[in-house]
Amino acid sequence: MRKLALHWQILIGLVLAVIYGLIFPGHVEYVGWMGDLFLRALKMMIVPLILTSIISGVANIGSAKSLGRLGSKTFLYYVVTSTFAILAGLFFVNLIQPGVGADLGLAKMVEGVGTEGKSFKDVLYNIIPTNIFEAFSSQKMLSIIFFSIMFGYFITKIENKHKSFLTDLFNSGFEVVMKITLFIIKFTPLGIFGLVAVKVAENSSLEVAGALLKYFGTVLLSLAFHAFVTLPLILKFVGKASPVKHLRAVSIPLFTAFSTSSSSATLPLTMEAVEDKSGVSNKITSFTLPLGATVNMDGTALYECVAAMFIAQAYGIELTFVQQTIIVITALLASIGAAGIPMAGLFMISIILTAIGLPLEGVGLILAVDRPLDMCRTAINVWSDSCGAVVIAKSEGEQTLV
Repeated sequence: MRKLALHWQILIGLVLAVIYGLIFPGHVEYVGWMGDLFLRALKMMIVPLILTSIISGVANIGSAKSLGRLGSKTFLYYVVTSTFAILAGLFFVNLIQPGVGADLGLAKMVEGVGTEGKSFKDVLYNIIPTNIFEAFSSQKMLSIIFFSIMFGYFITKIENKHKSFLTDLFNSGFEVVMKITLFIIKFTPLGIFGLVAVKVAENSSLEVAGALLKYFGTVLLSLAFHAFVTLPLILKFVGKASPVKHLRAVSIPLFTAFSTSSSSATLPLTMEAVEDKSGVSNKITSFTLPLGATVNMDGTALYECVAAMFIAQAYGIELTFVQQTIIVITALLASIGAAGIPMAGLFMISIILTAIGLPLEGVGLILAVDRPLDMCRTAINVWSDSCGAVVIAKSEGEQTLV
């Protein structure tokens, strides 16, 4: 018997949660524990996921720097496009404000945000930990990310014997952490059932649905802007290539990414399309596309930014410029560590919420629509990777078919 796909399990869990919350509002404590356990499992994996993913990612990128100019161009493209994506999300979520005015009964749960009242000086000081183990136990995200990047970078600067050992160690550690992560993801339907049932019992389901619909539209609008305005402009004016021709060339990988929600699983199709239909050399695709599937997550970074802002708005919290800047920086760095698997962004948004001091219970608000948005943002991730391959190929003087 064929197993029901995870997104259908989540949808069934969501529907059952709404029904349960409406019919048995006085008995949600009997199912709420499932949501609590799910959130505890998420929290348990945050630090190991950051540590292993970023250290292994940076160490592997560092080893690729022997390619010199090509490596620098590729990494610059990824940083620039991810930043543009995050800023697009930040613009639209501040413009539309999907969580503002949605009285979800959450504001009373938050007494203060972790970074409230802090200046840039304070934030910069807190990035560098005086005790990394204390940062681990306190889940100081910026400190952990900074340490992980430094550790990964300096792995590339030691003897080959030790470098190989440590790179393999953290690659292996990341594989183990991902196995545990995938195991936890299997319990998402039960977690959603517990979380949403409690929310529905406490609030009007129509209010929740209305706020979620605005949030859903905000994310889609932001993704569409990045996909059809920002990336085509970069492709046209920086890469001197035709965005329409390239879009046609990679249509199959994009549809595959949309349906599977996995940029890693789509990688072989992306490489084939970019080489055969867009005319990019194997030298470029074999370096930029696998690296992009690992560290270039434009759609995921954008989604994380909008989700964090929406949750803050739903809690009735107006984030300062410094706090929004922390979201941008954390979303950019966390997207580097986001694995190319379905629902990996769920763990990344947990990292951002922790960084700005918002409770992880807010994740329960967005889980209901995470799967369709996951499909959309994965397609944007792959679209950005493919555009990057063309831009870098053109900068290297290659004659492409687009």
